[in-house]
Amino acid sequence: MQLTHDEKILIDRMLGGDRSALARLITYAESRHDKLPEILKSLGSRSGASYIVGITGPPGAGKSTLTSRLTAQYRQSGKRIGVLAVDPSSPFTGGSILGDRIRMQEHSMDDGVFIRSISSRGTHGGISRATKEIIKLYEAYGMDYIIVETVGVGQTELDIIVHSDTVVVVLVPEAGDTVQTMKAGLMEIADIFVVNKADREGAALLSAELKDTVSIRTGINVWEIPVLMTSAVNDTGISELMNSIENHRAFQIENDLLTDKRAKRREEEFSQIVQEFLERRISEKLGDGECKTISDRVRSGELDPYEAARQMIDKII
Repeated sequence: MQLTHDEKILIDRMLGGDRSALARLITYAESRHDKLPEILKSLGSRSGASYIVGITGPPGAGKSTLTSRLTAQYRQSGKRIGVLAVDPSSPFTGGSILGDRIRMQEHSMDDGVFIRSISSRGTHGGISRATKEIIKLYEAYGMDYIIVETVGVGQTELDIIVHSDTVVVVLVPEAGDTVQTMKAGLMEIADIFVVNKADREGAALLSAELKDTVSIRTGINVWEIPVLMTSAVNDTGISELMNSIENHRAFQIENDLLTDKRAKRREEEFSQIVQEFLERRISEKLGDGECKTISDRVRSGELDPYEAARQMIDKII
């Protein structure tokens, strides 16, 4: 599907630094526009130019305030920052109260920062289906750093690790009793731990518990996970967090880990594209009516799900 003249102009405007063009192309990504693959291909080989930081953790951990303070810290170094904040969507309507107009107001007039909130649209894993495309647009736009803030996640919602070069897991003192149960999930994806709201009672205890947990990691070229204490609302500990991110970046480059991580990311992206392509082809081949008929038969128990899947595949191959 060829791009129109207007679409090519829109892309050129974005590549030239037009913020409104970037915003419109992000909307294309969110809506899964038919021209999205062609748009992304037209961006050229610009991926990998930005460093991607994932900020994740349970609800109420202060991720948004921490993201805002970290953005300010990088801006003091003259870095351009793209922020992608994923907000939860209703499981019933798919709607979401997007926070781009209310979060991080201090950066609203800064041309070196672009903030976009998007709905998770029911996607599991704490992120949105459009995350990878928006990251590509930010990279093409020329962002030095991209910060992806997930919705409040639990121990099984770990998709942020696929998209990030460094994953920051943010916890609060109240999470101390749950650290043991989180080890099998959220605890294992952290490159950096942050105990936020460190002025609260129990922060030091949680920090000590986390340090005990990460101390068991041994081996050659194993990153020693730092445990930091911050109070984002008071702008405390943010420079230490930025330094830890930079140290992790340098460690990965030195040990050839970043190249491998990004290769795996491209492989994962390929798998997702294949899946989306197959879903689209099934819909095109069978039509909504026939798909619904098969789905209804599965729902009623008349047709086994495996047999239904086989029938669908047989019809398109």
